[in-house]
Amino acid sequence: QVQLVESGGGLVQAGGSLRLSCTSSGSELSGINAMGWYRQAPGKQRDMVAFITAGGSTRYTDSVRGRFTISRDSAKSTVYLQMNNLKPEDTAVYYCKDDWYDTWGQGTQVTVSS
Repeated sequence: QVQLVESGGGLVQAGGSLRLSCTSSGSELSGINAMGWYRQAPGKQRDMVAFITAGGSTRYTDSVRGRFTISRDSAKSTVYLQMNNLKPEDTAVYYCKDDWYDTWGQGTQVTVSS
């Protein structure tokens, strides 16, 4: 059973940066599957933020394109989300998801103050 553990969230001022990490374990496919970062703000649905395919192609939701970068280190079974120029509207709980196993991490809180 694959397990995902996120880290790197926190409180940052608008314009600042954070890097989230999602480390997977429990499968020989850990670290090479298609993976996504999602976020959920209070009272809102969970939406995709960034996605990386097994082949390394990436895509982003419009509101973060040019500010966020998704990447992976397959040797460490870790997917990253580099978030720059953060805005208060980026405040949410961020989750990673293994698309192959349809498994979610526990989430990490990101709070951006104005």
